[in-house]
Amino acid sequence: MNTSIHAIQPAKRPPKTNGGYLFLPKSLARGTFLKWLRRTHAWFGLWGAALGLLFGFSGILLNHREVMKIPIGKMEQKQIQLALPEPRPADPKAMAAWLGASLGINTANAKIRSEPAKTVIWNNQPIQQPASWQINLRNPQRMLSAEYWEGNAFVSVKQGEGNLLSMLTNLHKGSGMGVGWILLADSLAGGLMFLSLTGILLWTRLHGKRLAAAGLGLSSLSLSVFLALQAIAG
Repeated sequence: MNTSIHAIQPAKRPPKTNGGYLFLPKSLARGTFLKWLRRTHAWFGLWGAALGLLFGFSGILLNHREVMKIPIGKMEQKQIQLALPEPRPADPKAMAAWLGASLGINTANAKIRSEPAKTVIWNNQPIQQPASWQINLRNPQRMLSAEYWEGNAFVSVKQGEGNLLSMLTNLHKGSGMGVGWILLADSLAGGLMFLSLTGILLWTRLHGKRLAAAGLGLSSLSLSVFLALQAIAG
């Protein structure tokens, strides 16, 4: 009885017709560059994680200010009149310093505006309007606005203090923040753009179908343009 043993050949895999990095040349679609791409994508994501939560949450609140309103933070305001000391502050900067000492706040970064005396028309009669000073100060949690008309013995002051949600939305808008915060927020925005680009490259490797990639991206873009044009036309 003759028996023959035939070696079982492993089935050949069909050639891969899709997949790969759609937007990378073959010279970059392997090895060191891909390792760098994955690591950089991950580190950029970690850098923006905490700020992303803050800006994402406050962005939802700001997005619902008019339509589908969400009760966001409120700022309680009050108005007072402060009697000026003798001698009175000689200029707007001296007035800002005196207000800071009287109210216990730092007015070093206050915005000061002064208008000279001028002639205005009131009931068809020329009237001499005295000079005025405006002092404004804002940070994420509170605001101060002071107005003084030359010759008055007092200065009118408006103060407001917001709650936690109000503070978060002001942080999102950068209200009353310095250069450091603005640059930090810029780094987050730049990181999000970088993550979008590297995410597209990594996604094409995982899912691969060119038609699906193009369709998903164009659908998102088309929906955004349609809704924006609809709002403008309305």
